[in-house]
Amino acid sequence: MPLKTEPLEEPTINLTSMLDVVMLLIIFFMVGTKFSEEERQTGIQVPTVSDNLALSGQPDEIVVNVTVDGKVNVRSEAHTLESLKAMLAQAREVFPGQAVVIRGDGRGEYQIVMDVISACKVAGIKNVSLAHTPNPKGN
Repeated sequence: MPLKTEPLEEPTINLTSMLDVVMLLIIFFMVGTKFSEEERQTGIQVPTVSDNLALSGQPDEIVVNVTVDGKVNVRSEAHTLESLKAMLAQAREVFPGQAVVIRGDGRGEYQIVMDVISACKVAGIKNVSLAHTPNPKGN
């Protein structure tokens, strides 16, 4: 049996790529720190604005229900045409693009629905739509 007389080779760890990564990280954090210092050192005074509009998006549409007997309801509250005009005008002042959906009962009097549309026009509401149920037969 032959004996090995040569010493065993020790495995070596190549640290070149790890040092490259560490150097890149050091450079990245140094540059990032420099940018954050420049942000803090700017002496800008931001202008003030006195705009009272809400910061959120447009609200949901107002649903006006017209029952068979001619009653006008908004959010389960009964309204006359005059109180509806006032409520819609106030909503338009707060949100100029306020949408209104009119849900009139198909068995009711059409004149009441037209009066509600007129109230929307007087209040300045431009986005008015009429709710309907699609006919499955396509007629």
